[in-house]
Parts: sequence; structure tokens; C-alpha cells
Amino acid sequence: MQDATDSRLAEQYEAYPYPARDPRDEAKRLIVGSPSHLREIDHWVFGARRPASQPLQALMAGGGSGDGTMMLAQQLASAGRPGHVTWLDRSAAARAVAEQRARVRGLSNVSFRNGSLLDLATLGLGEFDYIDCCGVLHHLPDPAAGLASLAGALAPGGGIGLMVYAPHGRTGVYMLQDALRLLAPDSMPPAERVEIAKRLWKQLPETAWLRRNAWIDDHIRGGDAGLYDLLLNPRDVAFTVPQLAALIEGAGLQLRCFLEPGRYDPDRLLPDPRLRARTATLDAVGRAALAEAMAGNMGIHVAYCTRAADTPPQPAWDDPASVPVLREIDGPTLAKGIPPDGVLRIAFDDIRVGVPLPRLAAAILSRVDGRRSIGEIGAALAANGVAPEAFLRDFAALRAGLEPFNRLLLAAPA
Repeated sequence: MQDATDSRLAEQYEAYPYPARDPRDEAKRLIVGSPSHLREIDHWVFGARRPASQPLQALMAGGGSGDGTMMLAQQLASAGRPGHVTWLDRSAAARAVAEQRARVRGLSNVSFRNGSLLDLATLGLGEFDYIDCCGVLHHLPDPAAGLASLAGALAPGGGIGLMVYAPHGRTGVYMLQDALRLLAPDSMPPAERVEIAKRLWKQLPETAWLRRNAWIDDHIRGGDAGLYDLLLNPRDVAFTVPQLAALIEGAGLQLRCFLEPGRYDPDRLLPDPRLRARTATLDAVGRAALAEAMAGNMGIHVAYCTRAADTPPQPAWDDPASVPVLREIDGPTLAKGIPPDGVLRIAFDDIRVGVPLPRLAAAILSRVDGRRSIGEIGAALAANGVAPEAFLRDFAALRAGLEPFNRLLLAAPA
């Protein structure tokens, strides 16, 4: 399915592996994000029912310079969990960066393969329990064919994590792309195009929409690779919520959730009861589409999905044996940081949402360590005089407040 535009795209990522990464930085930090954080996969894809002892076979389809690959492989290794991560991408330059990053980390649970995700049926890689496709579908000649190829490589019960561009939060990007097609056509050498783009950015009038878009900064902070990917990319298609939902359904998949689910809840932006009465008439995709259109700041969509033929379980929040876990947050620290009014403020690109927390929130959160079960936390509070029904009521309220914002999840069972 390669066309002339696709050939130019391949040349771009050989000249500027994306994102720009220095392998030496692996000794300093691990870049984490969504999709493909291990705790998210456990919770949102597998409903915290897939045992941690069961090997996870994962594919990074369009792995680029390796952010997602390093994150998932390192998280598996650090947790002592079995599994393997296969990096797949067409770019030899990106592979060189990703391989060196893995060497610096000493990761032995990663392998690298050059190739296109469109050729999965013939590459002989087998099936995968989890597939990451982050920032790839929107560059393909046929995104539907790309997602169908991924769905065909998914093992029964498995899931896919997607990230695609969203149009409203990228206001200004496509205008500047149009300008640069005139000033720096793709017939020019990549380095010259980058130089012209830098000059144009410095001289843009203040009325240019991208100057007013505070949520897009890859052309400022992402180096030459970030600038090229944002403003000079030969193919860049953004998806609204309904368009992404249709793409997922068309590939024989079902949407598990958008991340963060709370961000796609329009009622969090609408205190007016008459407007909420209107939102109540919308289906799940319609509600998410309304939130997207109202907020205006969503530059990407992250979604988890599973095969339509599967019936994935929901997280067992009512099971005392389930183990709650916080994603990249320390429980005691979060507990100490609860404001005096009991309302946690969560910000998403300048939209701030207040999440009221129950009376026992601090006592519960201070005991969430990824090891103690819900029942054990309740027993510890009961020893301090907290009635079981009060704990269950407040734990349910805490979960209702924090799970939609991807903070409080359930761990994979041992």
C-alpha cells in the first residue's frame, strides 16, 4: 500500500527518528505515558483478571525511537514479570536508537524487527496479547487497513492501545503545514525544510493560530525531529471521537475506554442541570464527542480496545481480594496532599476539574501500596475503629472519583 507520500514519510523517519532521544539518558530516567503503561494494560485491557505470572507477549507496532518499548519492557523487568516486547518499525535509524536504549538499560526481554505493521500477516511474528500502536495510524495511506492488520495479530482475549491525533486541540497545525508546503515543498532536502520552518515560526504574526495553541509544543521542545513530525510531515490525519470509534468498530474491535475516561465525560464541564438532562440522552460515543467539542484542547486521543468477539471482564472492585494500585503516584504522598476542603484538583491542558474525595480518603490512600488488598485495607481501618460499612462506602466513592482519571486502578492478580 506504499505510495509516493508514504515513501517520503519513510525518508523522514530515517533522517529524523522520532521522538528525538539520547540513549545515554536511559541511565537517568524512564519516560512513561499512555498507552501501554503496564498498570493501565492490566486494568483497562484485562480488567485486572489476567495473572501477573502469565507471560505477556507485546508488540510495539511502529515503535519509533522506543519510548513505549522501553517503558513496558522495563516495567515488566522491574516487576519480575515474564513476557517479551517486540519492536517493529520500518526505520533503521529509529531501530539503532531504540536498540541502544535497550542496551543501556540492560533489557533482555526485547527484540527488534524491521518491517511494516501492514505486513504482519506475512512476517511470522505470531499472535500478541497486547499491541501498542502509538502515533502511527494517522500517518498510514489507509488507517483502516492498518488497524485491521493489528487486529489480525491479536491473540484471543488480548487488547490494543492506540494513540491518534485529534483535530480540535491541533488548531493551527494544519494551517502552518499548508504554509510550509508553499515555502518548503517536499522536493527540498529535509534539512533545508527544517531551516525554513524554523525561520517561519520566528516570523509568524501573533494572529497565527498555532502561536495561540499552548497545548502543542513539539516544534519548540521536540528538536528538529519534533518540528519535522509536526509541521513537515507528508501525511497527517486527525480523528474526532466518532471517527476513531468508527475506525475501531470497522476493524472488528470494541472500545474499552478513552484515557482518561473522566476527561470524556461532558457532565464534568456542565454544572447546568438542564444541559445535563440533554447529555443523558446521548450514547457513550456521543457524550465523549460532546466533551471533545466543548473542551477544544484534545490534541490526541488515547484508547484501549479489544476484539469485538471477546467479552473482557470488568475490574472486580467489589472483591475484597483485589489489590488497588496508584499509577505513578505514591499513596501516602497523595494522602498528605489532599486539600483541606477535600476536593482534589486535576488539570488537563488548562481545564481544571474538582474531584470531591470522601472523609476516609486520606486513611485509605495512605495504605494503598500495591500489595495490600481492599479487604486488608478495610481490616486495618476497622482496627482503628472505622465501621466496615463506612469503609466500603468511602472506598467506593474514592474509586468513583479517581478511576476515571486513571489514578486509582486494580493490580493484576498474582
